[in-house]
Amino acid sequence: MRLAKFLAHAGVASRRASEQLIFDGRIDVDGRTVRDPALDVSDLNDVRYDGERVRGEEQRVVYALHKPPGVVSTAADTHGRRTVIELVPQGRRLYPVGRLDAESTGLILLTNDGELANRLTHPRFEVPKTYRATVKGPSITERTLRQLREGVRLEDGVTAPARVQRLSAHVMEITIHEGKKRQVRRMCEAVGNPVRALQRVQFGPLRLGELQPGRSRRLTAREVRELAEAAHEPPATAPKPPKPPTGRRGARTVS
Repeated sequence: MRLAKFLAHAGVASRRASEQLIFDGRIDVDGRTVRDPALDVSDLNDVRYDGERVRGEEQRVVYALHKPPGVVSTAADTHGRRTVIELVPQGRRLYPVGRLDAESTGLILLTNDGELANRLTHPRFEVPKTYRATVKGPSITERTLRQLREGVRLEDGVTAPARVQRLSAHVMEITIHEGKKRQVRRMCEAVGNPVRALQRVQFGPLRLGELQPGRSRRLTAREVRELAEAAHEPPATAPKPPKPPTGRRGARTVS
């Protein structure tokens, strides 16, 4: 198994984060520091992260958490703020799937399954996430909805078309599948309706439901399977067949 995948399956970090740990020289294999994420390893190798032995694959779990405001979506915080990790049962090395900024609330997932986390967050897999935005400014108009649905120009590029539903004059639900930083807030500001409050209400097929702020629950095997299915590999686009050659007056030539 590739070293980066081995670390992800052991619950050290997501696959991409594990690759960075390897590049940073924090992983030793059989007594030597390695910097190749593709190195083939198994449970027979002595793999260490910052000197601590990494055991083999552990049981994979996923938790759903209703993140309250003021809590940060990281495993640790240098400023001493409360993190989402502190709000789920301890005993396993978990990490958040994606981010919600500190003041945003709602559904966030935590897992020790690095492969699943990577698929749920990588834009290539287009897993949708739905947010309920309470906005300031004028009432939400059809023009506002059309702008969001067609794509909004931000400083880091034009957003992909979003699914948008107006719930009231100043509340709408926005579904996106990208992962630009503070994307929904910036989209709303760009169309003249800055966000007053933002809550993620759905991640892939999983909805926030009745889960109360600050509370978490472990997902069932069926829910985990549905999440994995939502993050399946997108089908490759088949190349178009070449057009047959034509003769004079557009007549098709045959042999």
